[in-house]
Amino acid sequence: MKQLSKYSIGMGDRFAHQGNYQLKALVEASKKGFDISPVWNKSNREHTTIGSEPIDVRKEADAAVKALGWKNLYFVDADHINLDTVDRFMDSSDFFTIDVASYIGKSGEAAQQEDFIKSMEKYIGTFSIPGIAEPFTVTKSQLEKIAGQYLYAARMAGETYKKIAVAKGAGKFITEVSMDEVPNPQTPVELFFILAMLAKYKVPVQTIAPKFTGRFNKGVDYVGDTKAFAKEFEANLMVIEFAVKTFGLPAELKLSIHSGSDKFSIYDSIRELTQKHDKGFHLKTAGTTWLEEVIGLALAGGEALDFVKDIYAKALVDIEKLCAPYADVIDINVKELPTVTEVSKWSNEDFANALRHIPNHPQYNSNLRQLVHVAYKLAADQIDRYNALLKKHADIVGNCVYENIYDRHLKRLLAL
Repeated sequence: MKQLSKYSIGMGDRFAHQGNYQLKALVEASKKGFDISPVWNKSNREHTTIGSEPIDVRKEADAAVKALGWKNLYFVDADHINLDTVDRFMDSSDFFTIDVASYIGKSGEAAQQEDFIKSMEKYIGTFSIPGIAEPFTVTKSQLEKIAGQYLYAARMAGETYKKIAVAKGAGKFITEVSMDEVPNPQTPVELFFILAMLAKYKVPVQTIAPKFTGRFNKGVDYVGDTKAFAKEFEANLMVIEFAVKTFGLPAELKLSIHSGSDKFSIYDSIRELTQKHDKGFHLKTAGTTWLEEVIGLALAGGEALDFVKDIYAKALVDIEKLCAPYADVIDINVKELPTVTEVSKWSNEDFANALRHIPNHPQYNSNLRQLVHVAYKLAADQIDRYNALLKKHADIVGNCVYENIYDRHLKRLLAL
């Protein structure tokens, strides 16, 4: 059965230029004794927006692995797929992120719900999970509500898994279940029963991405109570360990932090708690590679700087349309966005400093960063010119990509 390393990182690369520089960061980490599985990921939405195909991600990953002589595990993720979108990813992917967000809250068959509740009756009342100080108290009505909210989603995860297993063969791919892009977080007790549901529908989940308390906005730092996050994160680790033993789920099952890139204020908690309990994690860096490309082009100056300034100007005009698909994972204060006139006067360093995620830098603007994050379609609309600029300034851009993954992420997450 295919398994991830203890640590794994999902690396988005929307325009397929940065595979070598992304992998270079993991090669450097391996020199410090950390085996991290790279997982190149790209969603159906991103493929549709850019006009790429899943095979393009496979080609990029294979080329990077060959170029750098990578001998360890690596994967290609069919990111945020469901039963309707999985088919186009079958041939090229060996990691499937089954996104059940659209199924949450939908009703399934009453008989299946009754059967599940009956199988969980022994947890009604008070029960304890090792490692969690406070016992869980669950009423029958609470269990019924949890089943009503999540059982159908788990069933659809099962249907999607079965479809993949028929095409790929059981044990020949990594299975992740994602439920993070929804308005409300799942509590540890809800996660416990969700894992029971996935076991019921025979989903051998190896990594699960719940929605945590707080805001996980795209490409910017965590917004919320960091101590509350740490308590919840540790409880989830203990829930997973208990569920693995109780429901027979894969022993390597671990937490996945989606939209986890740049959540610097919780990286210490993730590192300390996973090391305390000898657990791994999967971190998804999503679209930050695209942001580093924009930063690199800004630093290159000249026509490259003009290009990214034009992208920003167009993004301001199209802001509502660009932001709509990401409404649950961005918070932009429009009043704090610089005007086109202001940006037109910026130097290459000004633009880079505003966009680069160094929160205490006086020029950093998280609102601009989030807007540019969702504006990659505007580069896709000028794909030939954008690709030419990336090739022309490959080293400047690539070094930004490398530094972002290694210096701002891996060093913090693993204390390199």
